[in-house]
Amino acid sequence: QVQLVESGGGLVQAGGSLRLSCAASGFTFSSYAMRWYRQAPGKERELVARISSAGRPTNYADSVKGRFTISRDNPKNTIYLQMNNLKPEDTAVYLCMARLNDDYWGQGTQVTVSS
Repeated sequence: QVQLVESGGGLVQAGGSLRLSCAASGFTFSSYAMRWYRQAPGKERELVARISSAGRPTNYADSVKGRFTISRDNPKNTIYLQMNNLKPEDTAVYLCMARLNDDYWGQGTQVTVSS
């Protein structure tokens, strides 16, 4: 079955960096675009970044452009989210998503940015 497992979250000071990973299994990873979302308490889930099956093109929310970079390693069935210059408003649970015949989600990883 489809599985998505995120890792790499944590507590970081404003201005710091984190790198999230999402390991995928159960489907032909290299054939599908992948997405990172985030959800902060009391807010709607927000699309952060998308990457096509081959790695280009990539798309970003305006709020993270220039600070976050999405990438993928198809032989490793993994996507990444490099997050630089983190801000307190980036605090959220970050989830990866694969849109196959249905939408599949990981369990999420918590990112907390202190001011």
